[in-house]
Amino acid sequence: MATSTKEKPIFDKRIFWDVHFDKIDYDAKAAFVIERVFERGDVQDIRNCRRYYGDDKIRDVLLNAKFLPFSRLYLASAVIDRPLEAFRCYTLRQLNPELFPY
Repeated sequence: MATSTKEKPIFDKRIFWDVHFDKIDYDAKAAFVIERVFERGDVQDIRNCRRYYGDDKIRDVLLNAKFLPFSRLYLASAVIDRPLEAFRCYTLRQLNPELFPY
């Protein structure tokens, strides 16, 4: 793969607060990294992610993600130019509505 010869992307450590940041395998755990960056990263983190993985890989991962917060779902939809209905996490959320808050 071409990504193995690339330099590691630079992400803010706060995105990966719950794992050993220096031990992240960016190629083997690509889906985890992409989902986490889109869930918690800022614009620069997302740019670095897109440079490293490419838009095709990011599109595949985000469309199949089990969860993204609504605000980040809209961002992901704009970045990869796909409607909300194309995202697995959007469909799952529609199938499992939350309890009515009262």
